[in-house]
Amino acid sequence: MGVVVTPSVLMSGVSVDARQMAALVALFAGLLTFVEYNTDAPSLIEFRDAPPFNRVRLGMLFATVFCLSVVESGRENATSLSELVQAVGHLVGRSMDFPYSPVRLAKLMLAETATPAQVMAVRDAAGIAYLTSLVSLSVFVILLKAGSWPLRDRVFNVWVNLPTFDPTAGDLVERLERDGRINIALGFLIPFIIPFVVSLSSSGINPDSMTSSQTLIWTMTAWAFLPASLFMRGIALGRIAEMVRDIRRAQGARDSVATSRASRVF
Repeated sequence: MGVVVTPSVLMSGVSVDARQMAALVALFAGLLTFVEYNTDAPSLIEFRDAPPFNRVRLGMLFATVFCLSVVESGRENATSLSELVQAVGHLVGRSMDFPYSPVRLAKLMLAETATPAQVMAVRDAAGIAYLTSLVSLSVFVILLKAGSWPLRDRVFNVWVNLPTFDPTAGDLVERLERDGRINIALGFLIPFIIPFVVSLSSSGINPDSMTSSQTLIWTMTAWAFLPASLFMRGIALGRIAEMVRDIRRAQGARDSVATSRASRVF
């Protein structure tokens, strides 16, 4: 709920209708999350019993929305924090603005009538969002490599943590590895595919609507969050496949030892 209402809280020029809509969406998101985490039969949210996977994703989402909201609020009432975040975004956006990069392709989504200021606003927002997603992805990989995910003091329930995954359709390890590779591939390609499809299907997005505060915040957040989330899901599925393979190997070793002992007895 806090993530959804952050832009409306930080920015001063938000209309009453926009604030009411944000409050309604926040209430729905909070109710959905509460129901999902307090029922025995999950339906949508994955890895609900395998922290800190969803905490890292939520932190990445909040950090992206917060930073972009601070930058947009600073356009009317500049503060030290807004100038700092804007400077970081400008530096990252300019350094990543090279041919065929995701930031360059994000700029190409704008129509040719876009002014240099509008192009710079999109580039800086893309830089902030992309940096936040990369940092969050690095944090998750560090936690995974450090052995903190999934927690070893609890049993990993596939049904609870992967409610949309059918473990009975084929070999579990092979399907987990295949889905993990697909998610990683999609996470890599989406930042390139979306701007390319937009530029081909039309003459570009209207720069006035694209650079409006709310639209720019949520568009750039989704543009950076979705690929990073797919990357994390792919890495997580690969980790689970590795765990299942280790469990099967250990179980096979125990069975072979038991069989050997039984043969000696008889």
